Amino acid sequence: MKGIILAGGSATRLYPLSKAISKQIMPVYDKPMIYYPLSTLMLAGIREVLVISTPRDLPMFKELLGDGSRIGMQLSYKIQEVPNGLAQAFVLGKEFLNGEAGCLILGDNMFYGQHFSRMLKEAVRDVTESKGACVFGYEVADPRAYGVVEFEESHQPSAINSQLRVLSLEEKPEHPKSNYAVPGLYFYDESVCEKAAVLKPSKRGEYEITDLNKMYLAEGKLRVKLFSRGFAWLDTGNCDSLLEAGNFIATIQNRQGFYVSCIEEIAWRNGWIDSEQLFALGKEMKTKYGQYLVALAQKA
Repeated sequence: MKGIILAGGSATRLYPLSKAISKQIMPVYDKPMIYYPLSTLMLAGIREVLVISTPRDLPMFKELLGDGSRIGMQLSYKIQEVPNGLAQAFVLGKEFLNGEAGCLILGDNMFYGQHFSRMLKEAVRDVTESKGACVFGYEVADPRAYGVVEFEESHQPSAINSQLRVLSLEEKPEHPKSNYAVPGLYFYDESVCEKAAVLKPSKRGEYEITDLNKMYLAEGKLRVKLFSRGFAWLDTGNCDSLLEAGNFIATIQNRQGFYVSCIEEIAWRNGWIDSEQLFALGKEMKTKYGQYLVALAQKA
């Protein structure tokens, strides 16, 4: 399976912060925002990743991440001239996927919680072996700004990794049928590009990811798994949520002593780079982040 990070858009809710720089380049505590979705793909075992962004911002991502070889990955880049909806990622990424299954993650979505890596790898396995699509459900107080999933009424979602019968999907409904939002993390089989190619623009003039998910639902091939209570899904769409996300990461790292979404550490633990390479990467940085990498390499 290959991965796509959609890191476009103008992020007007973050103006003036985002007027001259991509939101996904901004720091969330001690690392660029794009490290967080990239680390999610890495935890799923995905090594080939396409970053899609605007003509203005794409050079910054290339400078930041390069071709991925430093962390044992293969990174590619694609321009999105105009943001026409999330499902457009599979039109732009058709050549990159080249008939393979794909995972799409939004460049401003962050996840943290127990068993996360296991859930990701199970989603990859389910989609590659049994085909179809796998998305997630997360209970929120006000789901009107998200895609919303409605489950069979007789079942009360609760357990981690629950997989439930889905009745409907709606995009940003005025009157949501449930409080379960669909986060910006989607796993699809190799038919995804064909499906995305025939989507029609919504009333908002966009190619909606919810409409793509509905195609899988109509075929009886959509799985929805739940994140449990205590799991964190952080959306960094405005200044308050950006600050909250940074404070959350700072608290976890300073209390527990390990780093969240440290792409070099994940690559090392995945066996994509060795301890000598990890040590060299750490020595390049005159920061606590670099010291952390050096300490990991020395303990190995």
